[in-house]
Amino acid sequence: MDTKLTILGAGPGGYVAAIKAASKGIKVTLIEKENLGGTCLNHGCIPSKIMKNSSDLFFKTQNAAQFGVNINGDIDFDINVLMKRKEKIIETQRKGIEDLLKKNGINLLRGKGFIKDKGLINVELSDGGTQKVIFEKLILATGTKPLNMQAFPFDHKRILSSDDLLRIDNIPESITIVGGGVIGCEFAFILAGLGTKVTIIEALSRLLPLPSVDESISKVLQREMKKKKIKVITGMVVEAAEAKEGNLSLTLGKSPFLDNVPSTEIAKQNIETEKIVVCVGRTPLASEIGLENIGLKTTKNGWIGVNDFLETEIEGVYAIGDILGPSKVMLAHVASNEGMVAVDNIMGNVVKMKYNAIPGAIFTSPEIGTIGLSESEALKQGFDINSFSVNFRTLGKAQAIGEIAGEAKIIIENKTEKILGVHIIGPHATDLIAEGALAVNKGLTASDLANTIHAHPTLAEIMSEAALKACGNPLHG
Repeated sequence: MDTKLTILGAGPGGYVAAIKAASKGIKVTLIEKENLGGTCLNHGCIPSKIMKNSSDLFFKTQNAAQFGVNINGDIDFDINVLMKRKEKIIETQRKGIEDLLKKNGINLLRGKGFIKDKGLINVELSDGGTQKVIFEKLILATGTKPLNMQAFPFDHKRILSSDDLLRIDNIPESITIVGGGVIGCEFAFILAGLGTKVTIIEALSRLLPLPSVDESISKVLQREMKKKKIKVITGMVVEAAEAKEGNLSLTLGKSPFLDNVPSTEIAKQNIETEKIVVCVGRTPLASEIGLENIGLKTTKNGWIGVNDFLETEIEGVYAIGDILGPSKVMLAHVASNEGMVAVDNIMGNVVKMKYNAIPGAIFTSPEIGTIGLSESEALKQGFDINSFSVNFRTLGKAQAIGEIAGEAKIIIENKTEKILGVHIIGPHATDLIAEGALAVNKGLTASDLANTIHAHPTLAEIMSEAALKACGNPLHG
């Protein structure tokens, strides 16, 4: 093909789209103003999991005696060593992406791209100078950044963004996390494992207040947070943050997002904390790339709208990844899939992007894996359902490794016995959810899983146990 494709943004959506397009003979120019890999590699998925691994190891080492492992002497944590390891891993991953781009003959321009006109982008190169890029097709994959709060904006010292947490040079004695969503909950366990006194403030009535996360998961998670001495306050918001004797004094008030729902604490209160980290969402990076020069309008919040084929209202201009906003699914693996779908459509194949079977992976302690409909969402959509839960403590493998907290929940449509959703909280849930994703994607039934032999002793048996229970033949569950 002679199609000239330009992609703005080299995150997991942009660089995957570039590689697929180039492998099909399309001439690709990929423009990135910062580091390859986008938010996921540089400010999100990967660095936070590196920190989680060290936090888990530190916690397990401190509790090794219960497994018969006696460690003599003090056990210390060196944050500087962790940060060096993090940077080394990230740099290795960046280099791997760059090598893939070179291997596929992709023209990589490092700099800030700005759309000057239809078919024309100006690039302010990072090493100086400018370059014009002529394109026939365009994919926008510019992503997002942490949402700032006007009442207490980031100062990057005591009032932190999630990006700042990935660059800390000391472990705070106390921290308050504003927002009990995915990022907030993951960091709560990471910091608590390193010895920080953690408080979470969530404006809604539960942790992880997402349609894709079953309410039973939130209850188990809050119970596990209590075991780790993580304080959770729901139904409240931080109204102000003021410096006070080296700490921050936070004023909490009742959440304006809830009606007639009592908060878990007094209606108004003050708490003190060394630092605060704001994890209340992200904002799009679409305002400074020249969309107005091609007549492409965004929503009032700055997100870009697309059709089922990921094409914007401007013919030949596509958008993928987090820039699409919360009306889609803001996850790295979704961005990658959107990138491949967009390329398919650029090539003339008619492919719709489907969002009905997207697995969610939340790296708390224990981990969470979700796929398909939650129980409440299934009922809202009018399904006649039943749900069945099995505790991890029933598994021999869970007992052997000392990780018995959690459960697996399977949601079944009564008429067809099809699996509508699977929700797991427990050891390695982010890996175990793959079987549930296959089941939902292929329309499998509880009997299909129940009649599939699962190896013993493994954690994967949790799916077998849940399916057997759904079929009326429970064994250990």
